[in-house]
Amino acid sequence: MKDPKTSQIDGYDRKILELLAADGRMPVTELASRIGLSKTPCAARLKRLVDEGYIEGFRAVLNPQKLGLDHVAFAEVTLSDTRELALAEFNKAVSKIREVEECHMIAGRFDYLLKVRTPNIRRYREVLGEKISSLPHVASTSTSVAMQSVKER
Repeated sequence: MKDPKTSQIDGYDRKILELLAADGRMPVTELASRIGLSKTPCAARLKRLVDEGYIEGFRAVLNPQKLGLDHVAFAEVTLSDTRELALAEFNKAVSKIREVEECHMIAGRFDYLLKVRTPNIRRYREVLGEKISSLPHVASTSTSVAMQSVKER
């Protein structure tokens, strides 16, 4: 069933989303020009896309290497309890760990896959031991270290 507060998006809307995903700082006048609309209808479409949740926000994409965050590890986490309350407790707690860039619930041999970014392996070991392993319901973890990031968003 369609959400009554959300309208359908068309080709213009999709182009707006595509262009802003590549450059979130693009001025509305340039955006309008690139999609073939005048400024006012383009701005109205942009506002609607934000209001309806197609665009959740705008942010700066930081360069992790320049910030000294060269180490990327993926932690596979298995929980001791996978009932809804346990999952909710884990989700809430893992969201508070600054070094965890991404957290995905997985259907497979483990329950969660975490992308963790730190300055080095020593700091990763501390984050794993002091923060991740002490999250609610964690039974075990296994780590894979990225040797090179080929594509990231």
